[in-house]
Amino acid sequence: MIATVTVERSGRAKPPLRSRQQRRTGATRLKLVEAARAVFAERGLDLTTIDDITERADVGKGTFYYHFKSKEGLIREMMKGVLEELVAAMHKRCEGIDDLPTLLDSLIGAHIEFFAARWEDFVLCFQGRADLQLQEGYRGLETPFIDYLKAIEELVDGSIKRHLSDRDLRRIACAVAGFVSGYYSFAVISTQGEDVDDVLRSLRGALVAGLTRFIKEAVSAEDKDGSARIVW
Repeated sequence: MIATVTVERSGRAKPPLRSRQQRRTGATRLKLVEAARAVFAERGLDLTTIDDITERADVGKGTFYYHFKSKEGLIREMMKGVLEELVAAMHKRCEGIDDLPTLLDSLIGAHIEFFAARWEDFVLCFQGRADLQLQEGYRGLETPFIDYLKAIEELVDGSIKRHLSDRDLRRIACAVAGFVSGYYSFAVISTQGEDVDDVLRSLRGALVAGLTRFIKEAVSAEDKDGSARIVW
């Protein structure tokens, strides 16, 4: 079936209408992704099999291979999608902010809000990050994580009056990402009867203060001749 292209009154072409088969195919693909997300959170990336995913999605194994070449390919696509959504949420939350402490607080807040209702996505990211430390891990997972760290670096860099070195920007990005992922991963197994997100919010001030101090010291260290006056 050939997709029909319609034209708006403004003269711009609307996106082609999707056929019934295309809608059905898209729904099946989404069903597989949602099933994988649930099973990965329960069993982990390594222990989960394609059979586990197709059984949860209630589709045949051939259907899985119609949409994905392998479990590894599915994991890469899911990780890329989640981190791209997180980056978009960070940019939206931090738009127009040029005050460093406010920006850092907003960055942490964006993470809390993003993962508050998406625990399975957090588990996926946490497991994916841990996998990067293995000699035999899933190929290609490092790219979306590097892009995510770069997004944090760019936001921080835009809120200071002088550029930091790439090394210091990467350390700051790792600190922000590590605070959220590290706290979540431990709090979920140790917090009894408390709202993990509420507890995390109460600790944001301490992290923001520490990161702000680190950035000021990093800038001062790079300003060897003391000629530049940094405004905070």
